[in-house]
Amino acid sequence: MAANDAQRPFNVLFLCTGNSARSIIAESILRQSGQGRFNAFSAGSHPSGKVNPLALELLRANRLPLDGLRSKNWDEFAKPGAPPLDFVLTVCDNAAGEVCPVWPGQPMTAHWGVADPAGVEGTDDAKRKAFSDACHVLLARIRLFTSLPLSTLDRLSLQNKLREIGKSS
Repeated sequence: MAANDAQRPFNVLFLCTGNSARSIIAESILRQSGQGRFNAFSAGSHPSGKVNPLALELLRANRLPLDGLRSKNWDEFAKPGAPPLDFVLTVCDNAAGEVCPVWPGQPMTAHWGVADPAGVEGTDDAKRKAFSDACHVLLARIRLFTSLPLSTLDRLSLQNKLREIGKSS
């Protein structure tokens, strides 16, 4: 692991294709629940350029942080001067299958696929339920992640734990 608990918080990047819903929601959840231990970021391989309004509505309703949330390209985190990443977690199946940039520092990676709420069609209530469902899955996984004893796990054990979390619902 690149981060030392005594030196700085762990930097976590959540990746999705559009960076408009799932990765944004995960970033906001970790910002709140990982206070002091984690810095949360999100990005997309092909960012939409805007945060989905239903994602913002959900975050606002759940009193999760909104400041600074924006849809951005994952290349921002591979450039010189970008925060050194400790974890890169994909939250959509498309981004998991894409060739990612080379991340400086060799962060731990895992796939935490979550159904895309932005792709749900139907009534506004059906769409809101899809966003709520995605939020609940991400919240549960992030709680498991933040409860890990990061300083005592070796790299292989930690990688296995990250993969197990990605399979939980």
